[in-house]
Amino acid sequence: MDRPWYRFYQENVPNSFDYPKIPLYSLLDRTADHFPDAVAMSFFGKKVRYRELQSLTRKMADVLYHLGVRKGDRVAIMLPNCPQTVITYFGALRLGTIVVNTNPLYVEREMIHQFNDAGAETLITLDLFYKKSKNTMGQTRLKRIIFTGVQDFLPFILRMLYPLKAKREKQWVEIPEEEGIFKWRDLIKGADEREEDEEVDANDVALFQYTGGTTGVAKGVMLTHRNLVANAYQVRLWIPQAVEGKEKALAVLPFFHVYGMTTAMNLPILMAAEMILIPRFETKQILHSIHKERPTIFPGVPTMYQAINMMEGVEKFDLSSVKYCISGAAPLPLEVMKRFKSLTGAKLVEGYGLTEASPVTHANPLEGIIKEGSIGIPFPDTDSKVIDMETGEDLSIGQAGELCVKGPQVMKGYWNMPEETMQVLTEDGWLKTGDIARMDEDGYFFIVDRKKDMIIAGGYNIYPRDIDEVLFTHPKIQDAVAVGVPDPYRGETVKAFVVLRPGETATEEEIIAYCREKLARYKVPKLVEFRGELPKSLVGKVLRKVLREEEIKKYQQQQEASKGASDE
Repeated sequence: MDRPWYRFYQENVPNSFDYPKIPLYSLLDRTADHFPDAVAMSFFGKKVRYRELQSLTRKMADVLYHLGVRKGDRVAIMLPNCPQTVITYFGALRLGTIVVNTNPLYVEREMIHQFNDAGAETLITLDLFYKKSKNTMGQTRLKRIIFTGVQDFLPFILRMLYPLKAKREKQWVEIPEEEGIFKWRDLIKGADEREEDEEVDANDVALFQYTGGTTGVAKGVMLTHRNLVANAYQVRLWIPQAVEGKEKALAVLPFFHVYGMTTAMNLPILMAAEMILIPRFETKQILHSIHKERPTIFPGVPTMYQAINMMEGVEKFDLSSVKYCISGAAPLPLEVMKRFKSLTGAKLVEGYGLTEASPVTHANPLEGIIKEGSIGIPFPDTDSKVIDMETGEDLSIGQAGELCVKGPQVMKGYWNMPEETMQVLTEDGWLKTGDIARMDEDGYFFIVDRKKDMIIAGGYNIYPRDIDEVLFTHPKIQDAVAVGVPDPYRGETVKAFVVLRPGETATEEEIIAYCREKLARYKVPKLVEFRGELPKSLVGKVLRKVLREEEIKKYQQQQEASKGASDE
């Protein structure tokens, strides 16, 4: 398909790029060779340079090897953003293992399912998770667990004070001497640098990244070294003005999520940038970090930017260092983008991706034409098209259908799920995303909505994003989401869940009247529920599915109660 790319794109971003066919850890080696003294990581004041990071990853490979880990084994990492995560991740890859990213918020049941599915034999995690981690050993193939603590990489004074604080807050955990239980700090201290890496092919699987995917069933996405290297380069090419060895990245997106892994870890390592590691998003801490550490790159999600926008006293912080922001994981409301730009002067654009594509496939250009409400244009070497959801035929410009993508970042498939893989990956390499999109005459793509989020009310197809955009323009609303809920007459109806700004009050009628002025009648919410907060993933994505499931359960209970009353 011929696309009218803009001059900036033609000059600065090659549409075809020969990505090096190398293992992912080679990105770190290349950077350490060329920028050995550049700061790689900053963690509460503790600085680690690239030469040291390279050394530590080789020591970690030595640790794992002497514990019996071999090429092809699965190593689960269940850690927040801290130096140990980066060190363990790249150290494990040096042995040719497959890393299994695991959410630290998982409960035992979820851990057991994932470890068994992946075949994980090694787990590296926080001492705070000792109990639930130890409990999984007898119910999985885990042979060894390595425990580390936040204090292991704090500056000297903070490391000395940490036990007192942790004990006071009842968060101090003593790791006992047991078979199969190890302490990360002790292991790394006694390790040698492993000079010989395992022979790893670029097409070998590097990562099992678990996702709900396009059908809602948890699956292990097999991402290869080639996938991950290519996507890091693709994102890098999107920021042609950035300078190697000079940038700083605010790494608050969790590394165990594919979006954070690529944009906040792999990308900074590729460009010799400093990663400012932040274990979890707290608005005030983020503002202090930007003010003090002066990051230039801030990948995030809309809720992060909105939290900064809404923070009382935000104008007191100097946020001017931030230059480049790509927002993903959820639609970026126009009002959020405008407010953040006015506060920082940064270029904030909406991008798009999914776990099955490592994850980024599209973004608005940081230099050039930005189209409001668009996910932008495809990344270099990424083809995109829109197909009819019934026939599978290619659709014309302006028509809405399922978005399909093809490129070097597209996954190898789902682990142990050949049928599910066939449902989303065509024989010629096209990935069906499960998202409904359209393309305009300039080659820009617009996500209409998720196929599974579409509301069908009274025969009308309603896309929640249209309603979300309107709700965010209301001056009293801080956060909002529209959901399809059961309705005995229309099949489904629209319900809006709303979080008001601090100090504001509003009524259901007021919100509905506001929407009536800006939306077609059939799209207007019939119900409004005010909440203190909305359920969100650790990345900050609103969990529309959770709200919908709550409403379905309430509806079923009401139906049963009505049936019981009529029987009497």
